Amino acid sequence: MIRVLLADDQALVRGALAAMLDLEPDVEVVAAVGDGDEVLDAARRTTPDVALLDVQMPGTDGLTAAAQLHAALPACRILMCTTFGRPGYFARAMAAGAAGFVVKDSPPEQLVEAIRKVYAGLRVVDPGLAAESLARGVSPFTERERDVLRAAKDGASVADIARAVHLSGGTVRNHLSAVIGKTGAANRAEAARIAEENGWL
Repeated sequence: MIRVLLADDQALVRGALAAMLDLEPDVEVVAAVGDGDEVLDAARRTTPDVALLDVQMPGTDGLTAAAQLHAALPACRILMCTTFGRPGYFARAMAAGAAGFVVKDSPPEQLVEAIRKVYAGLRVVDPGLAAESLARGVSPFTERERDVLRAAKDGASVADIARAVHLSGGTVRNHLSAVIGKTGAANRAEAARIAEENGWL
């Protein structure tokens, strides 16, 4: 049996996935959670073989949860499943230790097959997403630039961003200038939008 942990913030999707997977003779859903903060505890409690994680969840996002899970339980294989097939998400998921990345509009039989392949030690990647990721490249931002842009995306002032990321105002302005230049944006709001669209945040 392949023991699977599901993490998706949409109760209907989570329930449908669990019901579908429970129909498979070789798959058992051992935990289903709706918040990224619950992933690690549920995995420690149930020791799944495969964790199927949504990228965007409340609390800890799926990419961060994947990195935490990979560090704490490296034997658990991680398969990211998301509505948002953004190239930056794909690259960050692979860097976090995910073994696969599929989009939610995949046919059910492909998702089940992806779980089996990941469990068997293979990598599974949505072909369209892989091609787009290669075409766009990796995130151009440093980790600090990403932190500053995340803090800035809702229109926070430089002083508020500086407090949030524990940097001086001048350093925040330098990072904002860098991300604007790297995205070719006219301002930080546009830079944040471009970064979101590419999955770089």
